[in-house]
Amino acid sequence: GVRKKELWPGAGPTVPMNASVAVKYSGYLEQQDEPFCTNCNSRSPGLMKLGRDITLWGLEIGLLTMKKGEVARFVFMPGYAYGRQGCLPLIPPNATVLFEVEVLDFLDTNESDAFFELTAEQQDTFPLQKVLNVANTERQFGNYLYYKQHFEGAKDRYTKAFSILRRSPSSEAEQHQIDASKLLVLLNLSLTYLKLERPAQALVYGEKALEIDQRNAKALFRCGQACLCMREYEKSRCFLVRAQHIQPFNHEINNELKKLAR
Repeated sequence: GVRKKELWPGAGPTVPMNASVAVKYSGYLEQQDEPFCTNCNSRSPGLMKLGRDITLWGLEIGLLTMKKGEVARFVFMPGYAYGRQGCLPLIPPNATVLFEVEVLDFLDTNESDAFFELTAEQQDTFPLQKVLNVANTERQFGNYLYYKQHFEGAKDRYTKAFSILRRSPSSEAEQHQIDASKLLVLLNLSLTYLKLERPAQALVYGEKALEIDQRNAKALFRCGQACLCMREYEKSRCFLVRAQHIQPFNHEINNELKKLAR
């Protein structure tokens, strides 16, 4: 019921079950040149959840055979497309359809989705390594949105990741693992709040990062940027000079100090 022709190979693993995928697609009826549905005009298609946002059976089966960067053409028989009824007025009954699909990116969100379906008590007993995996998935989701310049959505994902990591460690080794994950999220939050032109919040998260690692050049730089935006020039200089001492040849830090001097 599903036939596939690979037009361009992808790389890496295939799309896993229950993943969130970013795809470009166009659907065609037989003997028609214009698509009856397409998202190829969208500048940056959002992530869609298999089994929830993508409900066409043939398309879901097809995506599970694809890799990141792959382009493929699929033919779906009626039982794997719109069935006996079709979807009038666009799709007639018993229609065979053709889809051209490109996988832009995907995230394996299965473990993350399962975690958020648990109660708060169950989440507290979740193994630490799985909690770190969930937090990392949420951070990757945030990174995807950030690079698409969806800063508000990215901020929400980073905040979600940070909330997951607020659990009490049972050992010093666990504390180090949690802090390492927290640090990445805090740096991302600080940068995202700068993009959202909310420097006070950027400073809050930058300083939280410094509580974990007081010699982290990125955290010092973010704090310096935030203070400069708030016109707290002496405070900005203090943070930036400290960052420069750690990374004296960092162009971003040196340029920010020049900007401060002006």
